[in-house]
Amino acid sequence: MIRAHDVLPPVLPVFPLGGVILLPGGRLPLNIFEPRYLAMIDDALGSHRLIGMVQPARAGLGTNMGLVSGAPEIYGVGCAGRISSFQESGDGRYLITLTGVARFRVAEELAVTTPYRQVRTDFAAFEADRGEPPPAGLDRALLTDRLKRYFALQGLSADWQAIDQASDQALITSLAMICPFSEAEKQALLEAPSLPERAALILDMMEMALHTGEDDDDAPRH
Repeated sequence: MIRAHDVLPPVLPVFPLGGVILLPGGRLPLNIFEPRYLAMIDDALGSHRLIGMVQPARAGLGTNMGLVSGAPEIYGVGCAGRISSFQESGDGRYLITLTGVARFRVAEELAVTTPYRQVRTDFAAFEADRGEPPPAGLDRALLTDRLKRYFALQGLSADWQAIDQASDQALITSLAMICPFSEAEKQALLEAPSLPERAALILDMMEMALHTGEDDDDAPRH
């Protein structure tokens, strides 16, 4: 298990997955079925149990420093996740849960012989991820009102009692991970310097979505 004082590995295998982010303290269930990622999980379980979640990036927006395979670019910031639960299915899949540990910068993507990609990591900018986050200063009434309207727009349901009982950190982390924001918006949430800034971004993104939805409703129809 990775503890706050443990040294994180300088090299991590990475799982590029668009529209999906992991944040420190967040929990991400994954259904692993591709042979290269099954191999990645086997190797991680045999060592530090960590993998890096990253998003693919459009050409020119990411980093492929040191890469020779011509694989799609990835964004330059990801999050290390510890395999906190593992189950084998009857048809050869792995059902795992990652628990977010700390974000990292991609210092370099490595030329490797493994079927999965690996990067050299730099955790220095995100030392605070493994400590207690500052108070979010969250206006829960404002967030709940905006969240209800946003979920209605998206056709989503929610356990409002659980939302009311969640801590600010748990709530903001969960919303950033599960809300159907764009890949670029998800990346902005991942890279937000602090919990209060991430909370403010979520409120802004919901407000923009609500305004867009209202504009679409007001558009003339022929």
